[in-house]
Amino acid sequence: MAWTKERLENVVRTRLASCRLVVVANREPFIHVYDGSEIRCLRPASGVTTALDPVMRACGGVWVGHGSGTADRAVSDEQGRVAVPPEDPSYLLRRVWLSREEEEGYYHGFANSALWPLCHAAYTRPRFEAAHWDAYRLVNRKFAEAVLEEIEGESAIVFVQDYHFALLPRLLRQARPDLTILQFWHIPWPNP
Repeated sequence: MAWTKERLENVVRTRLASCRLVVVANREPFIHVYDGSEIRCLRPASGVTTALDPVMRACGGVWVGHGSGTADRAVSDEQGRVAVPPEDPSYLLRRVWLSREEEEGYYHGFANSALWPLCHAAYTRPRFEAAHWDAYRLVNRKFAEAVLEEIEGESAIVFVQDYHFALLPRLLRQARPDLTILQFWHIPWPNP
């Protein structure tokens, strides 16, 4: 039987009513960009956003992602929050701001130069650099802090997306042992 919005809402209402749903992903489901003097809201091409945006629309909650659009700060509040989708807001997007150096070290460095080749058993040798590892740890801590701020005092189910956040579940568990934490990597697990 296929999932529908009504079936999903029923599951949320009957089984998850006391918990807040939090999705954590590197990508944000909506990106705000300047187009001349206008601000446009775009939906990025991403399997994670395609799969999970409908769930968030049905369930509500908060999506924690890297704020990467040129106008993201202009439409977000002081904490990096904006209600989405723009045409019918049903959940919050909490943006985490990264410097270029942090993004380079965490995303292009450790996640995609070390973990990605390692997990794919690619012909490219994984590159492990101390500065990239430091940035990866720092960014995982920044995301943990954002999640913890969003769920302060609430029961929550935190759905961590991908290898960009391998450290995040442990950071959350150390701070909040009561959380339900799910993690899914969208790449192969490394061979022994």
